[in-house]
Amino acid sequence: MTDIEIAHNAKLKNIIEIAKKLNIDEDKLEFFGKYKAKVNDFNFNPKAKLVLVTAINPTSAGEGKTTVSIGLGDAFSLLDRKVCLALREPSLGPVFGLKGGATGGGYSQIAPMEDINLHFTGDFHAITSANNLLCAYIDNHIYQGNKLNIDENRIVFNRCLDLNDRALRDIVVGGGKNGVERKERFNITASSELMAILCLASDINDLKKRIGNILVAYNKKGEPVYAKDLKAEESMTILLKEAIKPNLVQTLAGSPALVHGGPFANIAHGCNSIIATKLAMTYADIVVTEAGFGADLGAEKFLDTKCRIAGIKPDVVVIVATIRALKMHGGAKKEELGIPNLTYLKKGIPNLVKHVKNMIEVYHLPVVVAINKFTTDTKEELSFIEEEMAKIGVSATLCDVWAKGGEGAKGLAKEVEKLFAVGNSNFDFAYKLTDSIEDKIEKIATKIYGAKGVVYSEKAKKELAEIERLGYSNLPVVIAKTQYSLSDNKNLLGAPTNFYININEVQIRAGAGFVVAISGTTLLMPGLPKEPAGIKMRIDNGTISGLF
Repeated sequence: MTDIEIAHNAKLKNIIEIAKKLNIDEDKLEFFGKYKAKVNDFNFNPKAKLVLVTAINPTSAGEGKTTVSIGLGDAFSLLDRKVCLALREPSLGPVFGLKGGATGGGYSQIAPMEDINLHFTGDFHAITSANNLLCAYIDNHIYQGNKLNIDENRIVFNRCLDLNDRALRDIVVGGGKNGVERKERFNITASSELMAILCLASDINDLKKRIGNILVAYNKKGEPVYAKDLKAEESMTILLKEAIKPNLVQTLAGSPALVHGGPFANIAHGCNSIIATKLAMTYADIVVTEAGFGADLGAEKFLDTKCRIAGIKPDVVVIVATIRALKMHGGAKKEELGIPNLTYLKKGIPNLVKHVKNMIEVYHLPVVVAINKFTTDTKEELSFIEEEMAKIGVSATLCDVWAKGGEGAKGLAKEVEKLFAVGNSNFDFAYKLTDSIEDKIEKIATKIYGAKGVVYSEKAKKELAEIERLGYSNLPVVIAKTQYSLSDNKNLLGAPTNFYININEVQIRAGAGFVVAISGTTLLMPGLPKEPAGIKMRIDNGTISGLF
């Protein structure tokens, strides 16, 4: 059966029953039908063990990080642990673009699958509306006399849309009787600063403060103009007053899951909201969360940015890999992935080794490797990975969560629990906040990616000087980079070493509280593939198919 057919056949519990598993009072629930609810609770007492699930660099062969995360949560439930998942919401861009869905797979899914993948509880729409309200305020302010003396050529806050639409990357707005004509570009909502703010805010008051601190433009004297100068923060926060509340759903096996926020990891910070994570850690004894794409992106940003802002740290890191994906990192073509071949696996495994060593040697965290099973895997290939991981003191555990759900991750859950005893007291960051922005970028590039160094464009150099002038050098850095490689070149697979990271642009996200360095050919508005996933979807008498 397909993922959506499995989801359709599942018998979900009323969301009140799911809340009871966490001892969440019914009066704290705001219902969206029988199977979804927002949790209106901002009283946090994080005490749970936190498990971070990350992965090798993704390939078209698939890694199944979200699927493993959900299966691991269900495995803890089967072991009678009080567990809660803390995951991101899918973006409509990838759903209708390449992925076709992002709620796990097989018998390891969160549900209701269609709702979560589509409009869900409207959080993304609220963020999009609030973002574009600020853009409307900016252009209206200029049209109405421009009291703040905004330089229309130095507006740095862009419109957004939760779809892949390359035609909106560079457009012209205004002109004629419609205002001042100027260049504009849309970002996808998942990469917007407002998405990051929602995910990094501690409550609605912090949300409003961060919105007010958004750098929107410079005036003609070169001085910064913020959202609060436009008096935009109150109305924008009003639009987000429901979106800031985490969403409670369930796995197909009935484990609780808080699904909230959805920044991409390649062009944003790649983690679910701090509010949802802390709420899960308040109500559960074990929390399983994930960070997007490979450990060089999502895990690095989780550890260096989210953990700093939230004041949390994971107890264990799980790194997901598949034999098929490692073969692809070793040069195998798609048609060769199902054929037993140790040569490709040996060439590709340095990618896994690099990510594992980063977690151990840079962040000093306990690590376990989850090998997501495919039917074509052989005992010889599995043994090879186990042996290579044993050389660096790490256990590699086979998972079969797509076919078996939580039952297929019991071994992984037990390995994770063993590592709880190791502790995270030596946890450290890849850089210090007192480092310059250049030093932070350099340390991420050399320590985490394995680069020889960093090369800056002239534009980026000027922007770095501007950051220094405005006093934002003490912020964390989020690097926008291809997810497919440790480098900024998507074609350099495995674990390349002889490369430099090329930084083309550096943006201040003062409201979110970090600086974004854009590398290589990374775009903040993706495009659709030649055959978008959406054109294969169908709806017949209200029943959806083709969503996976």
